[in-house]
Amino acid sequence: MPQHVEFTIPDLPPADTALERWAATVNGAAEACLVIDVEQTVVAMSVSLEELLGLPVSPVGKPLLAEAGGALAVLDFADGMPLEQNEVARLAPVLALTSGRLARGLVRIQCGEDPRTFDAIATPLTEDGKTVGSLTFFSLIN
Repeated sequence: MPQHVEFTIPDLPPADTALERWAATVNGAAEACLVIDVEQTVVAMSVSLEELLGLPVSPVGKPLLAEAGGALAVLDFADGMPLEQNEVARLAPVLALTSGRLARGLVRIQCGEDPRTFDAIATPLTEDGKTVGSLTFFSLIN
């Protein structure tokens, strides 16, 4: 059964760009979410997502994927090994960037010693008609 996701919007300071505005929102959000830029660098991650992932430090400013020294150790559902590079393009946050459309999919992430499955829903972030990043919400399935 689908879960309902609500997004809280705190009082925000003025920002210059769309990414800065969404980063400020995500930084204050109670929901598990993140913003990445077109380079697939983490621009913002909510504390709740950091906790779900078991991250000891904030991944802001680092690449999205652990293989590149970043935040998410994404696993293949079939064999539990790191996701092949050709499959990375199908991850919701990445697909929203490259397609400029909403993207949704299940993602298996190594969280500390345990893998967890999330439903990820991503939307492209645009400025002046150009995709500048993506915003992704994560809902823990198990």
